[in-house]
Amino acid sequence: MSGYLNLAYDYPLLSTFWTILWIVLWVCWFFLLFRVITDIFRDDALSGWGKAGWLILTLVLPFLGVFIYVLARGRSMGERERSHLRAQQEAMDQYIRDTTGGGRSEIDELRTLSDLRNRGDITDEEFRRAKEKILH
Repeated sequence: MSGYLNLAYDYPLLSTFWTILWIVLWVCWFFLLFRVITDIFRDDALSGWGKAGWLILTLVLPFLGVFIYVLARGRSMGERERSHLRAQQEAMDQYIRDTTGGGRSEIDELRTLSDLRNRGDITDEEFRRAKEKILH
């Protein structure tokens, strides 16, 4: 049993794959760590002391802290992320509506006026005045 033991570093290509695997695992770890820290600060249901406790646990004992956090609060992390993204989308949509004048163009308003006139709901004189108001 005193034979030579082959390790991954005895084969250059295997050594490269092994190194890449470790790099990918470390990148995934840091991604998860930052995701958990972001979730701690994003959660409005946690008190300041709760946030401080989770943050201290996550920073002092990172592997154990992240593991416990994901087990304890991991299911609601996705819900908080979705609600945050939904709020951002609503804010962007509202900004676009405000910037473009409410989402109705002059053509839409003229089409609505034309439909009202064709149904007989407004007179030609009312149509002319409303049309001038829209175009000027």
